[in-house]
Amino acid sequence: RRMPIAAAAVASLARRSLLRAPIAHRCFTISRTTFATAPAITMPISYELLTKQNAETSTALIAQCESSEDFTTLSAKEGAAILARDQEDADKLQVGIDYAKDKGVIDPDFVPEPYISIDVLGKTPADVAGEILGAMKTSEGESVIVICGLSGTGKGTTVSKLQEMIETDGDDAKDVVCWSNGNIFRSVTLLAATWCEQQDDLDGFDADRALTKENLASFMQMLEFGKFNGKFDTKINGLGLDLLVSDVQNTELKVPKVSRNIPTVAKVTQGEVILFAADAIRQMGEAGMVVLLEGREQTVNYVRTPLRFTLTLSDDTLIGKRRAAQRLGAAALSAVSDGATEEEIASTLDAELKKMVAEA
Repeated sequence: RRMPIAAAAVASLARRSLLRAPIAHRCFTISRTTFATAPAITMPISYELLTKQNAETSTALIAQCESSEDFTTLSAKEGAAILARDQEDADKLQVGIDYAKDKGVIDPDFVPEPYISIDVLGKTPADVAGEILGAMKTSEGESVIVICGLSGTGKGTTVSKLQEMIETDGDDAKDVVCWSNGNIFRSVTLLAATWCEQQDDLDGFDADRALTKENLASFMQMLEFGKFNGKFDTKINGLGLDLLVSDVQNTELKVPKVSRNIPTVAKVTQGEVILFAADAIRQMGEAGMVVLLEGREQTVNYVRTPLRFTLTLSDDTLIGKRRAAQRLGAAALSAVSDGATEEEIASTLDAELKKMVAEA
């Protein structure tokens, strides 16, 4: 009998993790956050380190647990789940992209500039950000940077570090904007939900009625990106609404009627939001701002820039290890008391790890 795909992925990752670990187990340096392996370190996990809940914490936990069979098992399952989820998300996103192409919203023959691949193995977030910053400085005035990669490759950490480096780069310092399409999807959803509320014969959200091609075109006309009150923002103006996204991103854009309908709206508005975002990013770039855009290739492909990077991990077992360490660290912090000793933390980590493996 053939092993199910998910189980096979877990088994494969587990075998690779065990095969790659020498008898005297290898671990990750604690002195600085890296993906690289180094000689075994037995430094205990302090309460101060545990409370950081950042890449430094994860790196230290991986070092402590590297020779643990339980941790290897958990890491393999986490890694397989991440890869499967990434593929599922990509497949769903592609459905939306294909739908947009069929509607004629986006060009089916569009070809983006090539991506530059960066293997983050053995590099700190500062190292990776430094490579990207170096490429930006050698480009001819380009200021829009696209960063892609699978979950667990450090995209978010790299973007944060890159923003910090650009904004504090001495005489070359520039203003940085980290763009996300999320608030645009939320804005369209708010308009669609408001439209439904204004229909006398509707009781609740009706996707078939609200999300017609004509309605979506109308909703997008109600969104405007530009400078408002001296700063770039998105304005929602229509159906009785007159709002700036920066003012309502944590209020009106997160009410239940928006949150519960975003997946439905996003499925049929990928093309419209992609084009809106591309124009907004172009405006900010032309105004001299550095724009950092993190996302999946299918969507960020339509933003014109030669500064496109894909973060990779040549040892993909580390993706699962990092996620397992993040979960373990969070669970241990919730379970220990304030100011816990290293011995108490070690015991809690062991107990939480066994619990996670049993539940996996």
